[in-house]
Amino acid sequence: MNESKKKTRRRYGAELKQQILAECAEPGASVASIALSHGINANVVHKWRRQACGALPAIQAPAFVPLPLPPAACAPAPDIRTAPWRHHRLDVT
Repeated sequence: MNESKKKTRRRYGAELKQQILAECAEPGASVASIALSHGINANVVHKWRRQACGALPAIQAPAFVPLPLPPAACAPAPDIRTAPWRHHRLDVT
């Protein structure tokens, strides 16, 4: 590789990141189109979004939430008994 064309990792300031993340938070916003408009790969913006979500405090959800169920609307089905399948009819009691 030619030394004059050596690629370096771009660094983006916190203000630019916050501006782009704010644009992405708008309803109906497309991360890909916003990234493209700023000349940034969409994967980079997605990574910033994941990092920003990880920075928020985690909310602990309860492990078990009991839900009351209404009583059964119909009676249980009767037992169904079947005879061997060859030349026999089906008996339902």
